[in-house]
Amino acid sequence: MSAVDNAYHYYLSTYGSFAASRYDTHKKSELRHVYNSILKINREAPLYKLKQSEDVPRFLIDIKEHTRQIKNVISSLSDDTDGLESSFQKKVAVSSDEDIVSVAYIGSNNNSENSQQFNIEVKQLATPQVNLGNFLFGDSLDIPPGDYSFDLTTATNSYEFQFTVNPDDTNRSIQDKLTRLFNTSGVGLTAEVMIDEKNRSSLKLTSKQTGLSENETSLFEIKPSASSGSIAAMEVLGIEHVSAPAHNSSFILNGKEHSSYSNTFTINNIFELTLHGISRTDHPSAIGFKTSIDAVADNLQKLVDAYNGFIETGENYSSSAQGNRLLRDLKNVSYSYKDNLENIGMIVNESGSITIDKTLLADALDTEDPSAAFSILNSFKNSLFAKADNASINPIKYVDKIIVAYKRPGRNFTSPYYSSIYSGMMLDRYC
Repeated sequence: MSAVDNAYHYYLSTYGSFAASRYDTHKKSELRHVYNSILKINREAPLYKLKQSEDVPRFLIDIKEHTRQIKNVISSLSDDTDGLESSFQKKVAVSSDEDIVSVAYIGSNNNSENSQQFNIEVKQLATPQVNLGNFLFGDSLDIPPGDYSFDLTTATNSYEFQFTVNPDDTNRSIQDKLTRLFNTSGVGLTAEVMIDEKNRSSLKLTSKQTGLSENETSLFEIKPSASSGSIAAMEVLGIEHVSAPAHNSSFILNGKEHSSYSNTFTINNIFELTLHGISRTDHPSAIGFKTSIDAVADNLQKLVDAYNGFIETGENYSSSAQGNRLLRDLKNVSYSYKDNLENIGMIVNESGSITIDKTLLADALDTEDPSAAFSILNSFKNSLFAKADNASINPIKYVDKIIVAYKRPGRNFTSPYYSSIYSGMMLDRYC
């Protein structure tokens, strides 16, 4: 299991913080396409062994994640079926003060409210509940050795926590032990040890949720079990005391006051707003749309960033044959469109990466008939999607491997799970 754990640890530490988007969900027909593609690949695939390399699982995870990012960006540009131009002319929302409130457009180009604009003044941010324990001298031991327990109650669940104090423990080691216990339990809290100016330590608990409903007084409560020892231990730790209650966000939207449990919320299913700071008095932020050319440039930049990130993955492994194989495959996509892309302001660099010259792009689009420019963009987008789709289904093709035996052509049975040990990162001891 340690081998598998290493692969998952790399995945979680590198990509675990990335939020899932609505493009990570799929229809049955899309899943069936993936399944059938895997069957087709496996039917004639030879039997092979992977060369010993600790880079293999990381390389495959990087491929899978970057292809997912590319496909999600392309899917977000292809929500409409209004033709080539609409693919890159998807509206882009903009805030006049990103430090106070940021905005994302989540509607469609067919939405009747595409011209909607409004002002927002942030009065208060939504905050979590914070319990700050007593500050204790770290080298001392103020809790006698023994077994202790306490209950954690949230709006939806109750949990019992148990911990043991050993004779060689200290106040700091107990706090560290409880920090790990909270952070790995998945109960909606984060824990950390705080140090004051006297070098004393305290256990701080913060809810991941923010805001309170009208019938709630707290997001979580901590109470010791009925034993006298647990009650005394809780009095020493002090983590049952609420030092900062949760609050809802408060903001004025077009002159009307509103509130939300969270700092991220939607307006009319068109805008997704995220509050970051408090507005200055009588200085609301304006929310609206970018101009058509700016919107195209922004959408195109998202696609280029995803593509360049994939190029960077290949460069990170360029010392190996597998990295060179990936780079060569990706460069073929941009090089095949090099002249046409550069005519509309997309400069293809020697590494295969792309930079955007907004002046040239604006000149190409600001004409009576920009369809030729959009045709180039969409051809490049479709080729990139096909390359990403193929790499996501069969990332193992880029990995160095030793062929053991070829299958007899045309007389093989499908093996639907044959590639699962690779696509699922179960790479034996090399993980």
